This record gives sequence, C-alpha cells and structure tokens, in this order.
Amino acid sequence: MPGYLTPAALSRIAALVPPPAAEGSPEQAADRALSDRYRALEGADRWLLATAHAELSPGLALQHFDCTLGIRSAGGPTPRLVVIFERVMADADAVTERVKARDPRPRPVAVDPSRPACQRLSAASRASPSYPSGSAAVGAAYAGVLAAAQPDRAEAVREIGHQIALSRVVCAMHYPADAAEGEAVGRATFDAIAATPAFQADLLVARTEIAAVRATGLTHPGCAAERAALALPTP
Repeated sequence: MPGYLTPAALSRIAALVPPPAAEGSPEQAADRALSDRYRALEGADRWLLATAHAELSPGLALQHFDCTLGIRSAGGPTPRLVVIFERVMADADAVTERVKARDPRPRPVAVDPSRPACQRLSAASRASPSYPSGSAAVGAAYAGVLAAAQPDRAEAVREIGHQIALSRVVCAMHYPADAAEGEAVGRATFDAIAATPAFQADLLVARTEIAAVRATGLTHPGCAAERAALALPTP
C-alpha cells in the first residue's frame, strides 16, 4: 500500500533528522545507562503492555487506543481507518528507513545479546538499526490520525502514542534517544500527511467509522489493566 507522501517529501523529512549521538560520547553513555535502568521493568505489568504495543499492524493497532477513545474497535468494522493506518505506516517507515540507512546504530539487544526483548527476534531483526525507532514513529503518526479524527480526545490519544514509543525502550528494542527521535519523525510525517487532500477525504470516513463503533456501546475489557500498567513509575 503506497503512502500519502511523495518520495521527495519523505526525503525532506528524513534530511531534517539529526544523527544519533557519536560512539563513545557522553550523550551515548547516558542514553545506554538510562536504557539499562529500564531492565527493572522486565516481567512487570509495564513489560506486558510493551509486549502488546509491539503489535502495530494496521488491522490491529487501533486496539491500543480503545481505552482512550472509549470504544472497543473489535466491535465494528473500520476498513477506511485500516487503509489510513496502512498508508501512514508506509510513510513513517519510509522516513525512518532512510535515516537508518544513513546513520545505523545498534539496538540494545544487539549491544547486549543476553538482554531479553518482549517480542520474538530473528538474527536479522536483532542486528537491524535502532535509530530512529520506526515503531515509535508509526505510533506517533497513528496518534496524529486519531487526534485529528477525535479532537476532543487529542491530548490523551497522543499520550498513548508516546507510551507506544516508551514501550520500545521497555522492550530493549530501542534506546531512549531512538524512541524520542522516532516520535519526532512520526509527528513530522503526520503533519505532512495531514496537509494532503487525500488524507482529508479519508479522515471524513474514518470519523464516521469511529462514531459507528462507539454507538455499539462496547468498551475494551482490558482498560483497568492498562491503567495499572501505565501508572507504574518508569526510570
């Protein structure tokens, strides 16, 4: 599925992303030290939530925002929203892949192969570049879509996008700086997407789909567990 943005637009966004901290720099050392402190969450409820957040496929990612939106997305079809997420994911991934090719940085689970991740890893995924976090970019871009669709819940929706980025740090898939820059990429990518007529046309349909799902009266059964996990302090 092609995204909303042209290759030139994607390259312009990627060109604005700064390089990661230099190898051996104090900034890199501080980033790695903060990452190590997240090991305290391994196996805890926040780790379990991070495991769920690792699923960002367009057909399933809406569930991460169910509690904030007050819906149960499985309660009704949202085909246009899935298409929007597919196109947004394509754009966010395209930007982060451009930067990763330019400035590869190893993941925490590559620097320390004994460190567990909260998802199944292949040798290739463990060795793939970490900066900026593609998952953080996608989560932030998804949040931008839903904030535009439901402006009365925009702040809370964007917070879930931030928590998805934080989950990548909890999972040891990215360093904190990788996740932060991924969020910035996701926001910039969505801002460009939001200016396109194609997205604005899709957004009208998405609002109707969310309203139909809300009209079912169903809510997500896991909201209490999510609130408890998000209440846990992080390093």
